[in-house]
Amino acid sequence: MNYDRTLAVQERVADLVSRMTLEEKISQMGFEAPAIERLGIPAYNWWNECLHGVGRAGVATVFPQAIGLAATWNPDLLYRVATATSDEARAKHHEALRRDIHRHYSGLTHWTPNVNIFRDPRWGRGQETYGEDPFLTARLGVAFVRGMQGDDPDYLKLVATPKHFAVHSGPESGRHAFDVYPGERDVRETYLPAFEACIREGGAASIMGAYNRLNGEPCCASPALLQKILREEWGFGGPDGVDGHIVSDCWAIRDIYAHHQVVKTPAEAAALAVKNGCDLNCGHTYGALLIAAVRNRSAWLLLPGAALLAQQVGVAVLNPAQDARYMMGSLMLAVLLLPLASVRPRDRATVADAVTTAAAAPAGSDGADATTGVREAPGDGC
Repeated sequence: MNYDRTLAVQERVADLVSRMTLEEKISQMGFEAPAIERLGIPAYNWWNECLHGVGRAGVATVFPQAIGLAATWNPDLLYRVATATSDEARAKHHEALRRDIHRHYSGLTHWTPNVNIFRDPRWGRGQETYGEDPFLTARLGVAFVRGMQGDDPDYLKLVATPKHFAVHSGPESGRHAFDVYPGERDVRETYLPAFEACIREGGAASIMGAYNRLNGEPCCASPALLQKILREEWGFGGPDGVDGHIVSDCWAIRDIYAHHQVVKTPAEAAALAVKNGCDLNCGHTYGALLIAAVRNRSAWLLLPGAALLAQQVGVAVLNPAQDARYMMGSLMLAVLLLPLASVRPRDRATVADAVTTAAAAPAGSDGADATTGVREAPGDGC
C-alpha cells in the first residue's frame, strides 16, 4: 500500500482500489467488512451506536435517553454530551485496536442521532428521538452531530449518521412493509428539516435510510430521497459525491424484495439500492451482487471499489495512527465513499441494469434467492 503522504489522498485511494479484486470491492460494501490482509486493510464493523452514551461498548458514561435530553431545550448541553460521548468512543476504539478487536460497537462510524419526529406514543421508539417539534429536533441534532465529529479542520473524531431518512415514525410493528403518503408540505415542513440541518449545518458525514416506503419508493433505494433531495438539493457528498456515504437500516435492503415486494430477488433489491445511491448495506443482500457481477463483468468494471474504506478505517489504513490527532480524516471520506458514491448516477444505472438482467430469478421457498443462494434473517435494526 502507498503510504506516501506527499501524494493527494485521492491518488493513494486510487492506488489502493486498483489493487483490489472485484470480490474484494464488493466485500467492503457490507457492514461486516472483512480484512484484506494482502493490502493491509483490517476488518471493520460499521455498526456502532451512541444515542446517549457508548454503553453498548462496555463500561461508559450513560446519559439520559434522547427524549430526556431534549426536555432540557439546551443545544449547548447536547453538544457537551456528544463531546463526552465521542471522547469515550474514541478511547474505546483505540483500545480495541491495541487488542486487535474489530467487532460490533468498537468502531468510529456511529449511527446517531435519531432525528425522526415523534408525534404518536404508539410508535415504540420515541425515546430515541428529540420529540415532536421539527425546529427543536433540528437544533439539537446539529449540536449532537458537531459534538460527535469534533472541530478539527482536517480530521473527524467520529462519523455521525442522522437516521432514519425519512418519515420513519411508526408504527413499529409494520416498519418493514408500510408505505406512507404524506403531503409534500408535511414532508418538507415536518419530516425533512432536521435531516437537512444535520447535513447542511452540522456537516454530518453519513446518513441512514429508513425501512419504510415513501410515496411508493423504498427509502433505502429512493431516487427522490437519496438523489434529488439529499445529493442534488442539499449537496450531500460534495460536488463529486464522495464526501459522505448513505447506509441502509439493518436488513432494509432485504425488505425491498421480501416485504415491500417491489422486486423479486436479492440481486434486484441490491441493484435498485446501488443504482439510487445507497453505498453501504447493513445486512447481507449486497452479497448477491457478486454472482450477478460475474455474469456481466464488463458492467461491473465501472465499480471503482472500496471507497467505503477510508471512513471505515480512516487514517488507520493510509496514515499510521500515531501521526494524527484523530485516525479518521474528513479527507478520508473520499476513500470511504469510493466504492459506490463515486459511481455517477448514469453508471449506477448501467451497473444496476446489468445485475437486474443477469439475476432476475424467483426466490426459493427457503428464503434464499434461487440464483445467488443468499439467505438473510431479519436483524433488530438500528
